Amino acid sequence: MSTPPPFEPVMPPPAVPPPSYSAPPANLPNHLVWNIVATVLATCFCCPIGLIGIVGIVYASQVNSKLAAGDIEGARQASNSAKTWAIVSSVLAVLGLLISAGMIMSMGGIEGYMQWLQSLQGMAG
Repeated sequence: MSTPPPFEPVMPPPAVPPPSYSAPPANLPNHLVWNIVATVLATCFCCPIGLIGIVGIVYASQVNSKLAAGDIEGARQASNSAKTWAIVSSVLAVLGLLISAGMIMSMGGIEGYMQWLQSLQGMAG
């Protein structure tokens, strides 16, 4: 009888480590709160022109979803665009505030402004 060949275990090839993914930057701001506040204030002081801040809100809402999808460069671009639109809305809010304050002062202060409002109410009703 012949002897069986010695048993040699078959070893699988060494495991390939998974590709390393860089963690998304934790300090990438989305500027959402700034955009919302600036849009509300710009809309209050500048009327419909302030609604341009909605563009910034849309960009700000894209930052976190792009980070979750792994699109770090897209998230960075959305963050920069959101910051730009937040600055635009903030400037509109400040300009509207200055114009409103100037109009109130040109009417003789708060008392003159209140008299003007009462005269408008008298015309309407």
